[in-house]
Amino acid sequence: MKNKNFNQLRSKSIRKIEKSAIAEILRVINQPGMISLAGGLPAPETFPTKIIEKLASLVIKKYDSLALQYGPTEGLPPLRLALVSFLKEKGIETSFENIGIVSGSQQLLDLVGRVFIDPGDYIAVEAPTYIGAVDAFSPYQPRFLEINTDEDGIIPSDLEKKIKQKKVKFLYLVSTFQNPTGRTMSEKRRKEVAEVIKKFNLLTIEDDPYGSLRYRGKSPLPLQVFAPKQTVYLSTFSKILSPGLRIGFYVASKDVFSLINIAKQTTDLHTNSFSQLIAAEYLTSGDFKSHLPKIIEVYKKRQTAMLDALEKYFPKNFSWTKPEGGMFIWVEGPKNFDSEKIYWQAVEEKVAYVPGQYFFVKKGQGKNTFRLNFTNVSEEKITEAIKRLAKVIKKNI
Repeated sequence: MKNKNFNQLRSKSIRKIEKSAIAEILRVINQPGMISLAGGLPAPETFPTKIIEKLASLVIKKYDSLALQYGPTEGLPPLRLALVSFLKEKGIETSFENIGIVSGSQQLLDLVGRVFIDPGDYIAVEAPTYIGAVDAFSPYQPRFLEINTDEDGIIPSDLEKKIKQKKVKFLYLVSTFQNPTGRTMSEKRRKEVAEVIKKFNLLTIEDDPYGSLRYRGKSPLPLQVFAPKQTVYLSTFSKILSPGLRIGFYVASKDVFSLINIAKQTTDLHTNSFSQLIAAEYLTSGDFKSHLPKIIEVYKKRQTAMLDALEKYFPKNFSWTKPEGGMFIWVEGPKNFDSEKIYWQAVEEKVAYVPGQYFFVKKGQGKNTFRLNFTNVSEEKITEAIKRLAKVIKKNI
């Protein structure tokens, strides 16, 4: 009997998933001496290991077998109740029944794709957009419709124009400290976008993983506040507690919540009970409010180091975003600059970043841009990396 190549058995949806170009590019980051400004990883030194150790013991004593047992698909009540107060501080007024817990925010993106996307459907996204969302939606075979953006986020007139031209299933965006640009949609713009969303009753996924990482300025209200019936608000504990615990959460209207919950039940039954209860105690014990400033202190210094180094070493015909928080800075060079081409030269100098073209769904865009991450590298290494990168760039312009 001949050996069968099981690749031949792949489903049509899996065949649509291509090997990540970014993954291939980032293979180099583990080389000795490499300074990676490429990933979007939180700094391990910001993880509250002592707090988690304390809370883990508390959870066992307080909840006993509940912490180790199967739980409801929508999430355990202690965490959902804690999130009502947490979200209220952000301006979101919601009830316990409208809050769901997922295994990291990436799971919610997959569930949204599973519930709402049929092959050929149009999904509206920012240009550029978070590539992880594109990857999550792609197995369901949508077509992506890019919405133009500026310093304030997506442009409402372009959104309205394009949803008149195409039947759009939903809009996906990152409203605060966007990945990859670091930009934040102004509150005025949020109200304008909300009016479009309400006018066309457009389902919108507002992804907000970075909103708590604010170093300067005042936080605008979430888009969900201005269009609550149409907006699914999504966030995570990955940036404020630990990514390894895999705890995400969302707020949705009753009908959307029910659909997502049914889909989740068929995937993992429910999110890790023990992690949920640690997250619940983190919010209610006061540990979150005492620890978040420590995270912000680390990241603020690193962002300042990167902005200062860019100002000191980069050519004057380059520009970059200056976010009030988050994890990323977006750099734009002259039109003839090719960030992927010089990437491999930068790697030879032991510096890695992500070329900007990979954050656009239309090929050929963003060649003169790239994304830098500052959260997982010390100030000294950031300065050295920017210095090396500037040297490579100056050789090529």
